[in-house]
Amino acid sequence: MTDQKTGRTAERIAGLIARLRVPPGAKVRLPGRYDPGYTAQLAGKRDGAELLQRGGLLTEYQARLAAQDSHGVLVVLQGLDAAGKDGTIRHVMSGVNPQGVHVHSFKVPSAEELDHDYLWRFVQRLPGRGEIAIFNRSHYEEVLVVRVHPEHLEHQKLPAAAKAGDIWKRRYRAITDWERHLSDNGFHIVKLFLNLSKEEQRKRLLKRIERPEKNWKFSPADLRERQSWDAYQTAYSEMLSNTSTDWAPWYVIPADHKWFARLAAAAVIANALIEINPQFPTVDQSARRELLSAKATLESEAPADRGRTGTRPVSAHG
Repeated sequence: MTDQKTGRTAERIAGLIARLRVPPGAKVRLPGRYDPGYTAQLAGKRDGAELLQRGGLLTEYQARLAAQDSHGVLVVLQGLDAAGKDGTIRHVMSGVNPQGVHVHSFKVPSAEELDHDYLWRFVQRLPGRGEIAIFNRSHYEEVLVVRVHPEHLEHQKLPAAAKAGDIWKRRYRAITDWERHLSDNGFHIVKLFLNLSKEEQRKRLLKRIERPEKNWKFSPADLRERQSWDAYQTAYSEMLSNTSTDWAPWYVIPADHKWFARLAAAAVIANALIEINPQFPTVDQSARRELLSAKATLESEAPADRGRTGTRPVSAHG
């Protein structure tokens, strides 16, 4: 991809996602300006596929990220039941090298995890340099589910002092400080909230019941959680207001149209990789001479009837 073409693509992607970014310090009240049905006036998924060159952009930049081996990317994916988290991961990352991408779904904490602080289990799953890690639900569950259902705090074995006062503000501060530490050490954090309307959730949950091949996706717990819709909207609004930062901003992804949610999520991830701008390493002259020597050795071993055809010259000057 030429530098000029890359520049134009980067500008289009940045323009698409600018409206979705939560400005640090902004007071969010969902749905507010974040319409779950927003599609940026795009006609359909074909427009989006063109924007991202049908996934080639992510593939190219992920290869560069792995080769450079100095930065890592953590993708945080949050959303209510049926928001499309699994489908977004499957479609967005379909073209990348699976060796460089790790997906972690966080369920109810285990006994071992409850014996540590609430961030401990997430630290164990962070990406290495050159890698992309996706948290399908994340450390933000600690200010979402736990806030809506504060009885979960009792299982965390917290001393009384740790539960006194405004525990949520302390957790917002601890989380943003941790994310800043990661950012300062070369790990780019991409935070995506799939913003689904209550009516669209109702339709998707009904499909899980009505279509036999989707029955396995439905859980009575989904319906119980739906009864706490307003409490979750408040919890998400507070989360977005208090934890969207310059070093790890939130993007509110409209999720009523799956094709647009997947496009927007891919665009935010692509924008993060473009900002990192990883490059394939270059070799010095000493290493180049070793390459030339190795090339000569391999060519000398070619069968006599094949000669040395089909090889590319290696320049001594790179």
